[in-house]
Amino acid sequence: MLSLRAADVVRLLASWLLTFFALLLTAFLLPGFTFTSWQPALVAAAVTGVVGMIVRPVLVQLSALIGWAAVVVATIFGQAVVMQVAMSVVPGAKVDSFWIALAAAWITAVIGTVLVWIFSAGTDESFVASLLRLPQSAVTDPEVDGVLFVQLDGVSFPVMEWALQSGTMPTLRRWVDAGSQSVHQWIVQLPCTTPASQQAILHGTAAGVPAFRWYDRELGRVLVANRPADAGIIESRASTGRGLLADDGVSISNLFTGDAPKAAMTMSRLEVTRSSRRTRVVFARFLLRPDGLARSVTRTLAEIGRERFSAARQKRLAVHPRVHRSWTFAGLRAFSNGLLRDLNTTMVSEELMRGARAIYVDYVDYDEIAHHAGSTRIESLAALTSLDQVLSVLERVADRAPRRYHFVLLSDHGQSQGEPFAARYGLDLSELCESLTHSHTTGIESSVEGWGRVDSVLEDLTGDLSSGVSHNAATRVGQRILPTESDAGAELIVLGSGNLGLVYIPAPTRLLLEEIEERWPALVPGLVAHPGIGFVAALGADGPVAIGAAGRHYLRSGVIEGVDPLLPFGAHAPTVLLAATEQAAAPELYVNSAIDTYTRDVAAFEPLVGCHGGLGGWQDRGFVLAPPELLMPTEPIIGGDVLHRHLVGILESLGHRSNLRTASS
Repeated sequence: MLSLRAADVVRLLASWLLTFFALLLTAFLLPGFTFTSWQPALVAAAVTGVVGMIVRPVLVQLSALIGWAAVVVATIFGQAVVMQVAMSVVPGAKVDSFWIALAAAWITAVIGTVLVWIFSAGTDESFVASLLRLPQSAVTDPEVDGVLFVQLDGVSFPVMEWALQSGTMPTLRRWVDAGSQSVHQWIVQLPCTTPASQQAILHGTAAGVPAFRWYDRELGRVLVANRPADAGIIESRASTGRGLLADDGVSISNLFTGDAPKAAMTMSRLEVTRSSRRTRVVFARFLLRPDGLARSVTRTLAEIGRERFSAARQKRLAVHPRVHRSWTFAGLRAFSNGLLRDLNTTMVSEELMRGARAIYVDYVDYDEIAHHAGSTRIESLAALTSLDQVLSVLERVADRAPRRYHFVLLSDHGQSQGEPFAARYGLDLSELCESLTHSHTTGIESSVEGWGRVDSVLEDLTGDLSSGVSHNAATRVGQRILPTESDAGAELIVLGSGNLGLVYIPAPTRLLLEEIEERWPALVPGLVAHPGIGFVAALGADGPVAIGAAGRHYLRSGVIEGVDPLLPFGAHAPTVLLAATEQAAAPELYVNSAIDTYTRDVAAFEPLVGCHGGLGGWQDRGFVLAPPELLMPTEPIIGGDVLHRHLVGILESLGHRSNLRTASS
C-alpha cells in the first residue's frame, strides 16, 4: 500500500506552487497563453499535475513499445499534450493552438526547473524526490545483503587520495571517516584500458584484449571494444557463465555483462529486446516529466557552455600541455556528464528498489573530461564532486531498498598526462613506422572512446520497429570516425591506445622479433632511437623482450643487457609487460612512449592530453574502496583478474553465488 508521508505532502504543495508561478510567468511571456486571473492559473497548475499522472505513463509505455522515434516524439510533444488537455478543462484558461501549448510546455518546464533550483539551493532535490518515489519490490531473501559496484572510470589512486584529503568528495570522506569504507590501490594490468580491465574485473581474465582496439588475426580485421558486435565477440571468448554478476546481477552502461541476467546500455548485449525496452521505459519516463525534460536541456546547454569556456581559458592562458577541444567533444562531454549520468542513476535506483543482488555501473564523467582537459586539471577534478553527489543520491535510495546494500567503488585504470606524440614530434607513430620500413602502412590513431557511450544509448533505445535504422546509423557514424577494415595490401597496421602503440603485420600467425628484424632491419632500432619512445616489446625466440635505446630486458629470465629500458616505469613493469606480450592476441610490437622523469608526462599516440593504455605515470594505479569487513587485502592487488577474485569473495561472504557453486559441483 502506498503511504503518504508529511514530507511527500510538503513536496506536492511546493511543486504545485512552483508550477503555478511558472504558469503565470509563461502567460506573461507568451501571447496566446492566457488566464483571466490568478485563480485559474492556480487550478491549472493542479490539473496539469493530475493530467500528467494519467497521460505520461501511457506515453511512456507506447514510446517504449515502438522505439526511439516514439521516445523523441513523446519527449518533444508529450508535455504539450498534457498542457493542452489541462488548459481545455479549466475555466478562465485559454491556449490559442497546440503549437502555443507546445511552446508554453517548454517555457513552463524551464522556468519551473530554474525555480526549483533556486528554492532548493542549487541541489538535485526534485530529481532525488522522483527516485525516492520509485516503488519497492518484495524480495524472497531480504536477509542476503546486496552489493552496488560503482566504477568511477579513469580515476587513479593518487587522484582519489587527493579528493578524499581535500574534501572534494564529501560523501566518500564521510564514509571513510566513519570507518565504513577503506581505500586500497590496485595495479592495473597492461594494457591499462577499460576493455581489458572490465573483462578482467567482470569475467576474471584480461586475456585476448591487448588494447582498446587491435587487429584480430582470426577474423582478419580490427576489433574495437566499444562497437556492439565486436564487444559481443570479445565477451563470448571470455565468458564462462560464472562472471561477477552471474547471480541475479545487473550490468548498466558497461562494455561487458559479467554474465549478468539483466543488462542495460551494455555494449556486448545491445540486441537483447528485453533490455532495450527496459532502457526506453526509463528514458521516456525521465524525459516525459517536465522537470526531467528541462533538466536534460538546461544541463546539456550548461555543460556545453562550461566546456567552451574552459577550452577558451586554457588557450588564453597558454596552458601546456593541452589539445584542441572541438564542439564535438563539447557535445560528448555534455552527454556523459548530463543525460548519461542521470540515466545511469535512474536505472541503478530502479534496480536497488527491485532488490537486485548485485549491480555494476560505470560512470565515465571524469574520464571523458580528463582525456581532453588533463587528468589533474581543476575542471576534471570538479567532475568528482558531481559524482560524489550521485553517490549521495544512491545512498538515500539504497536506504529505502528491500535489502541492505554495500557500496564498492573502484576504477578500471588511472590516467597519465602529457603532450600527444604527434603534436610534440610532428608525425604519428604510423608515419614513423612507414618511414623506417618504406612499407604500405595503415594507421588508426584517432580517439573514439566517447562515441561508444553515445552509441550504447542510441542502440539500447532502438525498438523492434526501428532496429535496422538505428544500427545502420550507428554503423555509419563508426565508419566516419574509425575505419575497421584494413586497407588492402597493407604491410603494417599501426594502432594507438593511449601512450601504447601496437604494430601488427596482418597475417594469420604472429611474427617473431627475429623475423621482423630480418624483414625490416631499421624498424626496431629506429623506434627505440626516437626520443619519444621509451621501449619496444616483442616476442623473440627466447621469449618476450623489452628493447630500449641502450639495453634489453628479457622478461622470462629477468636477464638485462645494458641499461634496463623498464627502469623508469616501476617495479611491476616487467611482470605486467610479460603477461601482455605473451598473450596470443598481442601485436608483433608493443611501442610504449617515453616518460619524463621529472613531470611524469607521457605522450599519447592519440590526440589526447590525458591518456591510458601503456606504462608511465598514474594510468596503471587504480583504486578500490570497500567496507573493511568485506575487503582487506594482505598482499598487493596486481591485475584485474586478482581484483575479480577479491570481488567474488565479497559476494560469497554475503551469501551470493551458492547456486553457482551447486551448479558446478
